[in-house]
Amino acid sequence: MAVNSDLYLTTKELADLLRVKERKVYELAAAADVPFTRVTGKLLFPRHLIEAWLARHTEVSGDLTALPDPPPVAAGSQDPLLDWALRESRCGIATFFDGSLDGIERLARREALFCGMHIAEPADGGDERGWNAARVATRFPMMPVVLTEWAWRERGLIVAPDNPLGIETVADLKGRRFVPRQAKAGAQHLFHDLLSEADVPESALTLEAAARTEHDVAITVLNGRADAGLGIASVAREYRLGFVPLLRERFDILVWRRSWFEGPFQALVAFCQTPAFRDKAEELGGYDVSGFGTVHYNGP
Repeated sequence: MAVNSDLYLTTKELADLLRVKERKVYELAAAADVPFTRVTGKLLFPRHLIEAWLARHTEVSGDLTALPDPPPVAAGSQDPLLDWALRESRCGIATFFDGSLDGIERLARREALFCGMHIAEPADGGDERGWNAARVATRFPMMPVVLTEWAWRERGLIVAPDNPLGIETVADLKGRRFVPRQAKAGAQHLFHDLLSEADVPESALTLEAAARTEHDVAITVLNGRADAGLGIASVAREYRLGFVPLLRERFDILVWRRSWFEGPFQALVAFCQTPAFRDKAEELGGYDVSGFGTVHYNGP
């Protein structure tokens, strides 16, 4: 069984982190006082559970908080409506969008105030996809984060105007030039799921250079460097390209609970409750913002 060293700490690494002897780590594990797993007799410590364990055991004194306040930065997945709202609200939040999974890790390291994300996952007890909540619960156990709905978006295949190649399904991508996304993008993980469901091996497609944003996907198709890419309806509409709808996805915002009540995030939330925000969503197309602000996960 191969183990990703980025996800697990060894006994020695945890001892170094805690500045104790390895014997103490074994004692903590034997008493079940620290989260661990055992593989072929060897103790391994899931990094994200150790981070949560340390946070829960941090003592607070006076006016100090257990963890530092993150900078006013939005990380995670890029979304055109979110980009626009951040500018128009004048909330003072900068952006560093490089994919849903990248944003989650930046949030965990307190490098971002919030993370935009759209990660598909199986729903409990059914075949319909779920979105984001299970990943958050796993990555941020017992941590004060809130997952709130931004919008539902139409997701599908961006193709040339009038779809001259007649691409209607994922199966039709066989033999076509396709523009993928970067490895940590939620769209790329969804793309792999869709290929698997359609029983289409990735090798059946000709993959072009990865695009880092929704707009980069559209530009690649517009310039004729790819036949199709996975994108959202609003971007296809902006570039007057063809669009083959495949599903609706929920785009959420993950934020530290403390940051929720700070000025920059509150300024963004207040702006998104105005008619101007709803009008812009309708203008862009492919958005449903009726559930904006719905809480889908609330950590302890």
